[in-house]
Amino acid sequence: MIDHEDLDRVAAEALVRAGVGAVVNAAPSISGRYPNLGPKILEEAGIPLVDRVGSLVLQKVREGDPVRLEDDRLFAGDRLLAVGIRQDRHSILRDMESAREAVDDRFEGFARNTLEYMREERDLLFGGAGLPELRHPLAGRHVLVVVRGYGYREDLAALRSYIRDVKPVLVGVDGGADALLDAGYRPDVVVGDMDSISDRALELIQRPRRVRTDIVLHAYPDGRAPGRARLERLGIPHVEVRSAGTSEDVAFLLAHERRAELIVAVGTHGNLREFLDKGRPGMSSTFLVRLRVGEILMDAKGVARLYPSRARTRDVVLLVGAVLAALGLMLAASPALRLYLVQTLDGLVEWVRSVA
Repeated sequence: MIDHEDLDRVAAEALVRAGVGAVVNAAPSISGRYPNLGPKILEEAGIPLVDRVGSLVLQKVREGDPVRLEDDRLFAGDRLLAVGIRQDRHSILRDMESAREAVDDRFEGFARNTLEYMREERDLLFGGAGLPELRHPLAGRHVLVVVRGYGYREDLAALRSYIRDVKPVLVGVDGGADALLDAGYRPDVVVGDMDSISDRALELIQRPRRVRTDIVLHAYPDGRAPGRARLERLGIPHVEVRSAGTSEDVAFLLAHERRAELIVAVGTHGNLREFLDKGRPGMSSTFLVRLRVGEILMDAKGVARLYPSRARTRDVVLLVGAVLAALGLMLAASPALRLYLVQTLDGLVEWVRSVA
């Protein structure tokens, strides 16, 4: 059960991975503002979707309560909890087609938001005003910015050899810190409003190390920061930066202004459709920030193609050496094996002579 207007691709893919049997949405999964992809992903995965049941149902059902879905009706035992709209392939495609007709208005609003962001934050955008100093130097280094967005798991897996060899500065944007930890890496920098990073991740990255992880709290332009209380409660030291954009934007600008050689983006938003799919007015800032840092920005998929996984010469030499060492120990410990090897070699020499 969710309350998610305009169900986006990331949320839908997470529901599919979780193996849900059905999705009941208190809000409209396609409001008509733009053709979001989430409902189509659920339909293709064979997951029933019931829309517009109303937010009151979330008060009627507690975590763990058994419920039953019959067509467009939700029951708890014999008690009717809510009635919604059962979506199918035809209705989803129809709603998406109607939403496409509203895209022109969305583009116009997107452009207005971009210009407004440029006026309000030109000092940050073009001069780095208000960006904090970090313990980890970024100048002249590769910086890997991880957002828990589209295809981030696949991108991190494809970049394993790149991360191992180049050793970029690892930046997790909110839940991107959890993504790095799940992949076996410890983030050097965490940027975000601290709403989607887990307590587990915050505790792990605070464990003693030579250089502590930099925690950069993203605050609103007026200074409000919902995540500040959480960090203070956990006793986690941090620095703050104010911006009307997204935490992803702050991470890119921070790497760019601290003179990183290359920024590699994992799970971030790469095209206008993805910006619209995110469904937030602030996403226009991401579009503008990408233009600002574009000369050193590369998507993870491009890096994976330029830096394919391959065995290093040193690894091959070590493997061959280990095999030869093991064979030598076996020969030294077994006279019978030595005799067998000598006889085999003699037979091979005789065969070569006969052929010659």
